[in-house]
Amino acid sequence: MEKKGCIKCGGTEAKTKEIATTGTGLSKMFDIQHNKFIVVYCTNCGYSELYNSETSTASNVIDFFFGS
Repeated sequence: MEKKGCIKCGGTEAKTKEIATTGTGLSKMFDIQHNKFIVVYCTNCGYSELYNSETSTASNVIDFFFGS
């Protein structure tokens, strides 16, 4: 049976946060943060991955983070 967990440390707990970032060109110049991401991170070692929040829900990205 394959054990699943963080790819860096094997930890089995993760949390999520949402972040917003600027793009390029005028949005960067005017600090318009229109790019939104979900950050999934291991609570043991802090390893993180970014996922586009427009295409994924939090529960789906946590499953993907652990390789389900």
